[in-house]
Amino acid sequence: MALYRFSLGYSPCPNDTFIFWALATERFPTDPFRFNPFLADVDMLNRKAVAGELEITKISFHALLECLEDYWVLRSGGALGRGCGPLIVARRPVSLEDLADQPIAIPGRLTTAHLLLQATGRHRGERVVMPFDRIMPAVASGDVAAGLVIHEGRFTYPSWGLHRVLDLGKWWEDETGLPLPLGCIVMRRDLGREAARAVEELIRESLLWGRREPERAWRYVTRHAQEMAPEVIRQHIDTFVNEFSMNVGREGKRAVRRLLDEGLRLAGKASPTLSIFWDDEP
Repeated sequence: MALYRFSLGYSPCPNDTFIFWALATERFPTDPFRFNPFLADVDMLNRKAVAGELEITKISFHALLECLEDYWVLRSGGALGRGCGPLIVARRPVSLEDLADQPIAIPGRLTTAHLLLQATGRHRGERVVMPFDRIMPAVASGDVAAGLVIHEGRFTYPSWGLHRVLDLGKWWEDETGLPLPLGCIVMRRDLGREAARAVEELIRESLLWGRREPERAWRYVTRHAQEMAPEVIRQHIDTFVNEFSMNVGREGKRAVRRLLDEGLRLAGKASPTLSIFWDDEP
C-alpha cells in the first residue's frame, strides 16, 4: 500500500496538543497517511499557510482570507465556541474609547483577535505586533498602553496586575448571537476531497483518543506547556476543546461565514466564489 506523508502544523497550546496527541504519536492506525508535526505559534502558522508551505495546518480564521484559494477548511480540530474570545487588557481600568489613539500590542495582523479589534471600529491607534507570550509583560511594563491577549492569557492576566478592558468574544456574541470562530484546520485543496474527508475523520479520532486516555494525552500536553500551571492547562482545554472541535456543524459554519464576511468588508473585498469547507457544494 502506498503511504502519503503530510506536514501537520499546530501550536504548542494545550487545546491543540490535546487534540493532536494521538495523531502525532501514531497512537492508532492512520493508513495510508503519515504526519510530520510542525509546532509553532499561531502567527508563524498563519504566515506558513499564506506561503502555502504546509499541507495541513491550524490557522486563524482571519488568515483564511489570505489563503482560501489554496486551502479548504476541515470540520474537526478547530477552535470555536462561546466564552473563549480574546481580551483587551490594560494596566488600569479604562474603556476602549480611552485607548482609541493609544498603541495596542497584538499577536499578529492575521489573527482573529486582530480582526475582532478592527471590527469594533473603536481603535485608531498603532497596533504593535509581538509574540503572544510577550504581550502581557509589555503591557505591565508600560511599553504599550494595552494588549490583545489570546490563549492562556484569558486566564492569567490578573497575575500581571492587569485589568480587562473588553472581552471581544462576548462583544462578538452580543453582536451576532453566534459562537466565535477563532482557529481552524485547513488542508490543501490539491490533495483532493477524499483525502480531506479521511484526514478530518483521523483528527476526530485523535480527539476521541485524548478523551479516552487523558493521562497519556496530559504528558504530551504538559511537555509542550512547561511554563503553564496545571490548573491553567485544564482551563485551557476545557474552554477551547468542545463540541465544535469534533464537528463545526451548521451553527459553526454560519459563524465562520459571518466572520469571513466581516473580514472581507473591512478589507474592501468581494465575497469569495470558492467553497470554504471541503464538503461544501462545488
